Amino acid sequence: MLRVANCSGFYGDRLSAAREMVEGGPIDVLTGDWLAELTMLILAGNRAKGRPGYATTFLRQLEEVLGTCVDRGIRIVSNAGGLDPAGCAGAVADLADRLGLRVRVAHVTGDDLSGRDPRGMRDPETGEPLTTTPLTANAYLGGRPIAAALSAGADVVVTGRVTDAALVTGPGIWRYGWRPGDHDALAGSVVAGHVIECGCQATGGNYAFFREVLDPARCGFPLVELATDGSCVVTKHPGTGGLVSVGTVTAQLLYEIGSPRYLGPDAVARFDTIRLEQQGPDRVRISGVRGEAPPPDLKVAVTYPAGYRNTMTLVLTGLDIEAKARLAEEAVWARVPKETFDEVHVELVPLGAAPAGDPALTGPAAPAGDAHGTGPSGGTALLRITVLDADPGKAGRVFSSAVVETALASYPGCYALTPPGSATPYGVYRPALVPAETVRPRVRLDGEEIGWDGGPAERVPAGVGDDPVTARIPSGGEDDPVTARVPLGTIAGARSGDKGGDANLGVWVSTPERFGWLAGHLTAERLARLLPSVAGLRIERFELPNLLALNFVVHGLLGRGVSAGTRLDAQAKALGEELRAALTDVPRALL
Repeated sequence: MLRVANCSGFYGDRLSAAREMVEGGPIDVLTGDWLAELTMLILAGNRAKGRPGYATTFLRQLEEVLGTCVDRGIRIVSNAGGLDPAGCAGAVADLADRLGLRVRVAHVTGDDLSGRDPRGMRDPETGEPLTTTPLTANAYLGGRPIAAALSAGADVVVTGRVTDAALVTGPGIWRYGWRPGDHDALAGSVVAGHVIECGCQATGGNYAFFREVLDPARCGFPLVELATDGSCVVTKHPGTGGLVSVGTVTAQLLYEIGSPRYLGPDAVARFDTIRLEQQGPDRVRISGVRGEAPPPDLKVAVTYPAGYRNTMTLVLTGLDIEAKARLAEEAVWARVPKETFDEVHVELVPLGAAPAGDPALTGPAAPAGDAHGTGPSGGTALLRITVLDADPGKAGRVFSSAVVETALASYPGCYALTPPGSATPYGVYRPALVPAETVRPRVRLDGEEIGWDGGPAERVPAGVGDDPVTARIPSGGEDDPVTARVPLGTIAGARSGDKGGDANLGVWVSTPERFGWLAGHLTAERLARLLPSVAGLRIERFELPNLLALNFVVHGLLGRGVSAGTRLDAQAKALGEELRAALTDVPRALL
């Protein structure tokens, strides 16, 4: 058994987590994930200002635990190297010297493709080569370079862009000696890594049924007990808050995924084969994962600067909300024509509905197809107007001052939440693909390059293999005509997130009978009716009967991605909760 613990789910996570995981119980490997698409943009900005291009909070956490880890033989694996793994490794070595510790530090490079001709990278959907010179371009490496570093004697391994799961797969390869053809074991470790890479999201954090979670303020971080066959048990240290259940693990399994084939550089993990079992309090076993050979291409995270943006937010209160929103817009565009900007996005966000009463008191509803949608006819709402432009002056004070100038010549009750201000630069993330054989990971231990078997794994074209399992589990309640109109969240959990400009939305239930109904009821078409914001967008739908779950991928909901996104919920984190609040007809027998 190899005990792999997580102490960070993003750059900015709880600083005390490393100490909590090292001191809270026995572990063999301490890992942490500091990188996301947006993080690469942040680190690029830091580097341009002469600051480190790596996650400096990693060093703050390491200072508290490095001595203990050395004493106990705990290995440390982190992707905190970001855009400068060598610089981060050097900072770790300096820290060890300052603490009087003898520590061997390795770092992994080869992911940085920013110096390459962008035409060597291609769009994953169209296959067309990229034409824009990227600010950052980093291939997602796998776990084998990490395993090589550990096998060479590294106490600390720092990487740049690797897959989140590689932080677990690498130690698994190191401990158990998995070869490239051990697809099932590798896939099991990929699933284990996916579950714990977001920290407390596996132990009750951000959980749909949060009332089941005990002491969430002290939520413990997760760890996996990884076995030689790739199966694992997800758990947490005793005495910590939170919850590890089939539900919390299912929620994290559904986070930011696409089809049941979860592609990776070490193996393709078949999420439609995962089996979950509650073994005891705060212990969930994951087994049965089937793997396939990895695809011939590596995914690349590409970012580039795209211009400047500014958002002004107005508050609308009382009656005639839609009409007030139209008046507010007309007043703004009368001062600065919307056509002068590269892009304009308007979002009407309801905060509360008016009391029930005579509909005539609320005034006419927004016409069909109106940009404001079907926002509240009474109550309170936010009107968010966002402009994007290559000219920072136009997107800055020209726009924000025009909004302020309407304050005394607009709708009744007009006030704003945002003062006039300058525009801020934004960048765009997009995925790309490169042939795996063109990327050469390199491993250095204490500054010296080490040789390792980094030859190509057995690879197959993406999508080749058995068809996903999509058989539905029969529902015992489908013949019951008696239904109740209730929020979908009465019986279903959900978790959502972002992948560039797309949003993922996973929905699960707790019994086969409920899944039988859910699989027949929640089609892509019904999802668009329950969530008007996704109507008109391309929606992919996948069934995961083994998890009693569905997964939807909503293409284009987030525009060009996080930093360029104009929705209030720019990362679609709340999309699942919006769906759970939507009313639908559920058989009473299932309630």
